[in-house]
Amino acid sequence: MLQDDSLLSRRWLESDQFTQRFWNTEKGFLRGGKPGDARLRQRIKDMFYHAYNSYLDNAFPYDELRPLTCDGQDTWGSFSLTLIDALDTLLVLGNHTEFQRVAIVLQDTVDFDIDVNASVFETNIRVVGGMLSAHMLSKRAGLEVEPGWPCSGPLLRMAEDAARKLLPAFETPTGMPYGTVNLLHGVSPTETPVTCTAGVGTFILEFATLSRLTGDPVYENAARRALRALWDTRSDIGLVGNHIDIVSKKWVAQDAGIGAGIDSYFEYLVKGAIMLQDQELVNMFLDFDRSIQNYTRFDDWYLWVQMHKGTVSMPVFQSLEAFWPGLQSLIGNLDSAVRTFQNYYSVWRQFGGLPEFYNIPQGYTVDKREGYPLRPELIESAMYLFRATGDHTYLQFGLDVLESIEKISKTPCGYASVKDLRDHQLDNRMESFFLAETIKYLFLLFDPAHFLHGGGGGEAGLSSWEEGGEGNQCILGVGGYIFNTEAHPLDPAALYCCSQHAQDRQELRDILLGLSRDSKQAESPPTLPFDKSESIALKPGERKSAPPLSCPTQPFSARLAVLGQVFSDNT
Repeated sequence: MLQDDSLLSRRWLESDQFTQRFWNTEKGFLRGGKPGDARLRQRIKDMFYHAYNSYLDNAFPYDELRPLTCDGQDTWGSFSLTLIDALDTLLVLGNHTEFQRVAIVLQDTVDFDIDVNASVFETNIRVVGGMLSAHMLSKRAGLEVEPGWPCSGPLLRMAEDAARKLLPAFETPTGMPYGTVNLLHGVSPTETPVTCTAGVGTFILEFATLSRLTGDPVYENAARRALRALWDTRSDIGLVGNHIDIVSKKWVAQDAGIGAGIDSYFEYLVKGAIMLQDQELVNMFLDFDRSIQNYTRFDDWYLWVQMHKGTVSMPVFQSLEAFWPGLQSLIGNLDSAVRTFQNYYSVWRQFGGLPEFYNIPQGYTVDKREGYPLRPELIESAMYLFRATGDHTYLQFGLDVLESIEKISKTPCGYASVKDLRDHQLDNRMESFFLAETIKYLFLLFDPAHFLHGGGGGEAGLSSWEEGGEGNQCILGVGGYIFNTEAHPLDPAALYCCSQHAQDRQELRDILLGLSRDSKQAESPPTLPFDKSESIALKPGERKSAPPLSCPTQPFSARLAVLGQVFSDNT
């Protein structure tokens, strides 16, 4: 039974009075004016700094703040994890000086040569992803960068150092990684071979980024091998289970769905396809999506089913599934995304947060799964859907979140996870994703002009592009940022700058050298960057195929083999 104060807060969140207050106090924003959105962004900033300063004052250098006892604890590996996770959020909020200070502090204090058993999945998405994102944003933050940035730099080297510690986990007969690795000694002989699906399929964004920035293919190759091995294990009806033995490829838990243990695998197929322009990843996801829609979707809810038979095994909604409407919006399935979001929003309004498990037929929480650790997934979906539709329902949701977290979770030492949404008891933990994801997505929801959206800078006051690469010949930050599953933004243009752009330049040099050869060799055609048997002319009735998803445009010099041998005066 809800306590009186919790019941009142819930009723207030659902009341017309709350809605009227929203329209009255924030109408400047909703009508396109500046006063409302500026006030909301300031409130979100205040939330961030209350939590961030509490961590620095009471918990650093531990991984996390314990907001009820005002102290710290290590959770995922003794990395000062909250500081790493919060670094790019500082820049998103426009705080360049603190970003610069923290970047230097992390370089001086974080050491990955430690005798610690670390989660391969969590270390990748939080530490490797966080350092890569901070590296890509460092020039915007005013840090002095090395020549050739973003293809080199101290934060990039830290990301590679962390990723290298994870590689022993991938040395398995299948290529699928163990769930845990000792950063000093590698995989323990007693390590269990059973890991979750997400723990196998959530590496392509960070590892491909690392390979293409550094030129070392080992990381991307490891991630792709794991993805393909997992793809080969799908059932006859096109579904994957929840936990798999990575040595034998046998499914240990055969519940199929879109939630905990599987979620970010699907997320990385879509986002990896966009970032890498990869048709293989597109095809994988679309095949999975057809099976998901056929077997797990019921009235715009997604249930758990047996992976081989398609029969319902758990009629529950999990809070980690709330990323799905945003992901569906990325592939253009807006109608379904909007309806599913409304279902999830109705659960949120019922409790002032999303319980970890929600029994759909009963319309209530599941025993021992009543908590709400301030997760970001539904806010992320709201951000994507607002940008796709312009519907102010998602702004209403954002204000609901802001009011609820302030009322339920705020403590003198930060923001505490909710142990039980039925009576709003608190738990003594503030996970690092609260600063990395929850606040970041909430802020970006109310800052449509932010440079991460491809705007003119927004609250952060930064331009939407910058120069980089060898001789500053690359255009970076053109609005195509991809958020990893910990909300660390990655710039696809930087990957192109450090890999494909260098390849294009070498091919151009080869062409020019061929054209300037001695006249005795003039009768031999110059070496072109495609096979001589391949014709660039289209056959009758043939059309050029469009790229699978939107991507950064090629520089003019990279189009020579397609558009003809056109050279400028200074070539």
